[in-house]
Amino acid sequence: MDFSSLVLMEKDKETGYITKELGSFEVNEGALYVTKLFVLDNEVNLYFDTNKDVEEWEYSAIYDLFNKTSFEEEGFRIEEDLDEYNPTFIVKFEYSDNHAEMNDSINKVVEIIEKEMKNAFTAISDKEDEYKD
Repeated sequence: MDFSSLVLMEKDKETGYITKELGSFEVNEGALYVTKLFVLDNEVNLYFDTNKDVEEWEYSAIYDLFNKTSFEEEGFRIEEDLDEYNPTFIVKFEYSDNHAEMNDSINKVVEIIEKEMKNAFTAISDKEDEYKD
C-alpha cells in the first residue's frame, strides 16, 4: 500500500473527543505502523504497532528487543502500551503550530519506527525457542 499522509487531530482534554484537524503531513511507508495520531494538552501522541498480528512468543520478544533508545536519542519519549493485542508503543513530543517543524518531527518518528520495527523482527527471527517456554 502506498502511504501518502497522516492527519493530526486535536483531542479535548476533558471529553477525549476530537475537536479539530491540526494538519496533514506527507509521510513514507513507515506510517503503515501508525495506528493513532493526536494532540492532547499540547503534546503529540503517536501510537504504532507491528502492523500485523503476532504470535504469543513474538509479543514478548518484540517488547524485549525493540530499540526504544533510537527515539530517545532524537528527543522523543516512548512508552509501551500493554493494553493492546499486538505490541504497541506511544511516542510523545511537544506540539508546534509550525507546520514545517511538525512535518519534520512526524517524519523523523515514522522513519525510526520503520527502521526499528524491521530490526526487531530480524532480531526475534531465531528466538522462538527462547520465548515459547
